[in-house]
Amino acid sequence: MTSISPPPECLFKPMNFPHKVLMGPGPSNCPPRVLGANALPLLGHMHPEFLLIMDEVKAGIKYIFQTNNEWTVCVSGSGHAAMETACLNLLEPGDTALVGINGFWGERFADMVDRQGIDVKTMYRPMGEVFTFDEIEEALKKHKPTLLFLTHGESSGSTLQPLEGVGTLCHKYNCLLLVDSVAACGGVPMFMDKWEIDALYTGSQKVLSSPPGASPISFSDRAKEKVKKRVTRVRSFNFDMNHLANYWGCDGDVRRYHHTSPISTIYAIREGLARLAEQGLEESWKVHKQCAELLQEGLEKIGLELLVKNKSSRNPCVTAVKVPDGVDWKAVTEYAMKTYRVEISGGLGALVGKVWRIGVMGYNCTPDNVSLVLRALDEGLKTAGYSKL
Repeated sequence: MTSISPPPECLFKPMNFPHKVLMGPGPSNCPPRVLGANALPLLGHMHPEFLLIMDEVKAGIKYIFQTNNEWTVCVSGSGHAAMETACLNLLEPGDTALVGINGFWGERFADMVDRQGIDVKTMYRPMGEVFTFDEIEEALKKHKPTLLFLTHGESSGSTLQPLEGVGTLCHKYNCLLLVDSVAACGGVPMFMDKWEIDALYTGSQKVLSSPPGASPISFSDRAKEKVKKRVTRVRSFNFDMNHLANYWGCDGDVRRYHHTSPISTIYAIREGLARLAEQGLEESWKVHKQCAELLQEGLEKIGLELLVKNKSSRNPCVTAVKVPDGVDWKAVTEYAMKTYRVEISGGLGALVGKVWRIGVMGYNCTPDNVSLVLRALDEGLKTAGYSKL
């Protein structure tokens, strides 16, 4: 008989669950009602009771997106899964994608497009800056793309890209508009239908304050028609919107098994959506703006410089602040974690070691949490030998 290896010793010990205040760019802390939902008994992924919960999630997504799109679902996976779903469904060989890159997420989408063998054109702005209407129109005229990708809330550069009018502009040039709002939706105004956005996605772990693993996405009629008229099959079965739309009850047909949904995660995002619905979008937008301004004023009082100079271009959900010369950025974040169990994140992509990123989102968006992170940062800087002039 073949001998088996012994079980790992680590599994005989309980997991370590320190309580931390997650004030980075995500995930956010989950409220008790969301954690409680995650612990509810499982239902079958085709049980009528679970399909009803899926319908409630779908209605919640339409609310936070402000859309009436039929093709509105939750992709099983983090925000990357939703990004790849949009990429795989809306583009095929012969198409051209124009990607706005002003941070990490534009780079990531361009990589996904390139892996498909699709022609990728890019327009660039430095991290901390957004694209102007004229820059977008010039690029549309030049490249004649099938699709334009923009990051609404760029968590690496902490910018908020203006979107109003961009959808209309894209349609003038026979182009679809795809928007990544993972690090913004729910915390800032979003009007998918009014702004003529063709495909929009977000994540569960930011403003919705739910565990990662279920990512809302919606396709306009124009985007849906693009998928339906594809010459080639969608290259992923898992992310094929034709199948996902049926499983989520979006096509009027009898629902068919596609995959086993992350049932507990769907319970959780349902409660995250319910929490936001009870608060109301306008109130959520107001609170995020107030807390972001409180944070940014506090950072400047400490003597720190914000990455985004233009106030109207700042993402209220994620603030990037420059690391002063001579300061070990990691020593400061480690002090905050060790002393207060507060997460402050470092930079991403080209800004590694150059900025800290502070998230104020959803359940964590309170003046008390802003005060806590400012205190931790101020003390950490002093410990690192920094003092403002």
